[in-house]
Amino acid sequence: MNRLSHRKKKKKTKLKKVSFVILVLLLGLSGYIYYQYSQGLKQALGKSPVTNETPKKEFNGAEKEKMGKVNILLLGVDSRGEEKSRTDTIMIAQYDSEKQTAKIVSLMRDIYVEIPDHKNYKINTAYFLGGPELLRQTIKRNFDIDIHYYAVIDFKGFESVIDTLAPHGIEMNVEKKMSKNIGVVLQPGLQDLNGKQLLGYSRFRDDAQGDFGRVNRQQKVLNALKDKIISVNGVAKLPKLVGTIQPYIDTNLEGIDRLAILKDFFLNPPDNIETLRIPVDKSYTPGSYEHAGSVLEIDFEKNKQAIDQFLNGNENQTISKNDATNQKR
Repeated sequence: MNRLSHRKKKKKTKLKKVSFVILVLLLGLSGYIYYQYSQGLKQALGKSPVTNETPKKEFNGAEKEKMGKVNILLLGVDSRGEEKSRTDTIMIAQYDSEKQTAKIVSLMRDIYVEIPDHKNYKINTAYFLGGPELLRQTIKRNFDIDIHYYAVIDFKGFESVIDTLAPHGIEMNVEKKMSKNIGVVLQPGLQDLNGKQLLGYSRFRDDAQGDFGRVNRQQKVLNALKDKIISVNGVAKLPKLVGTIQPYIDTNLEGIDRLAILKDFFLNPPDNIETLRIPVDKSYTPGSYEHAGSVLEIDFEKNKQAIDQFLNGNENQTISKNDATNQKR
C-alpha cells in the first residue's frame, strides 16, 4: 500500500510540474504576443496621422454563415478615414475555411456602373460618394455579389507591413523600368523590394497595359505576400504585423470574427491564391463620357457568369486562362 501511495504521489508531483511548465509557456507566449503587438502599434502610431478614434462607417453587409465562405471588400486608398477620395484598388477576397481556398476578384476602377441613387459613373466613384456601404450596394446591384465585411487600407500601412514582415524585402521580378507617378525608380530584373518599392511596383500603370497591367501586378504581389505571411518567420511576426497595420486600417471586422478568420487561415493555409480580373477578356470596350472621362463599358452578364463560376463553382461557362489564374508561387 505504501509503495502504491508513493507512486500516486510521484505521479501527481510530475503532473503538477508538467502543468506548471505549460502555464509558464502559455504566459510567456501571451507576453510575447502582447509585446510584439505593442511594438508594432507603437511603431505605426509614430508614423501615422490617424488614430483608432476614427468613427466606424455604416456597412450593411450580408449575414455570414457560421462555416464556409466569407467575402471581404478590400479597398486601397491614399488616406484612411478620408471618405472623399476615390479608392485606387478594389478587390473582393473570399476565404473558404472548409475547402481551404482563397480567391481574389479584382474590379478595375474604370468600370462604368450604375450607382444606386446617383448617375452612372466609374465604380471607384461610389466610394467617393458614399464610402464602403455605397460601394457594396453598387457591387451587389451590378455584379450580384454578397459582401460580409470591408477593410479600407491606407497605402502607408501596406509599406509598413512589408517592412515589418520582410526587413530585407520581398523578391519580385520587375518586368521593365518603372518610375512615373509611383514615387520610386525601379530597374528591370529579379530583386528584393522594400515596402515603398513594392507599393510603387503594384501601382504602376504608365505603359501600354495601363490598369490591366497594374491589376496583374497586384495579384502577383498578393501571392508573394501570402507566402511570406504563412512562413514560420511570418507567423512569428503576426502579432507585430497586426499592431503595425491597425492604425492604417478601417474595417467592420470585429475582434472575434477577425481572430476566427486568421485562425482558420493559419491553421489551414491555402496552397495558393486564385485570382480573377473583371472585366474578363472580350467582354469590354473603351468608352468616354463628359462627366466621367475614359471608362470601360462591360458586358455585365458575361462578367457576372464568370464571377459566379469563379467564386461559387457554378459551371455555366468557361473562363479564359488569361482571366482566372491559379498560380502556385
